[in-house]
Amino acid sequence: MGTLYLVRHGQASFGADDYDVLSPRGRQQAVRLGEYWRARGLAFDAVMTGTLRRHTETLDGIAEGLQALPEVTRWPGLNEYDSHALIAAIHPQPLGPADTPERFRQHFRILCDALAQWMAGVISPQGMPSWNEFSGGVRAVLDHVRHHHAGQNVLLVSSGGPISAAVGEVLGTAPEVTIALNMRIRNSAVTEFSISPKRLMLQTFNTLPHLNEGPHLDWITHA
Repeated sequence: MGTLYLVRHGQASFGADDYDVLSPRGRQQAVRLGEYWRARGLAFDAVMTGTLRRHTETLDGIAEGLQALPEVTRWPGLNEYDSHALIAAIHPQPLGPADTPERFRQHFRILCDALAQWMAGVISPQGMPSWNEFSGGVRAVLDHVRHHHAGQNVLLVSSGGPISAAVGEVLGTAPEVTIALNMRIRNSAVTEFSISPKRLMLQTFNTLPHLNEGPHLDWITHA
């Protein structure tokens, strides 16, 4: 069997004007992941990513550390949902910056509520696809991997939403479980599926083997 490695992007710029840019720490996380894999002799047969800047910058960092990657295929279906549109759909008043622990918690409480309503079809956030369309985009990527890359090592760089949707698709989780998984995926974390032509099977979830040693423990981030 092959293995599909799903990587959440490195730390982005939460709270800044443009979230879709890796922070200096996010780039370090990505390069470190590539170095970790290179030291273990891991090579990839195929690489897939979303089209967001934080996906591209994460992949660039991994490539720098790994020093070798095949040609990249870009899938819009691996792009993240619009968290601002979700929050605005149920909380039209501006939240203000998430610059205190309480405001940070409030931001994610409201986001989780909006996600649940979106997944249930209760709200239709402006400019966003339906949940069925969003999850269908993720499913199309998984089907492609299963049909075309069984027996190979595949790298997929995306965001917490699509990765949790992929896990939910494979495990058949309830919406509230998918949301809980989404909120726990750490920056540059690796989730692994084994690949066969008939199915994908979860092997690991949300691991940080490249950061679990002394010098890198304080590189672990969540947003």
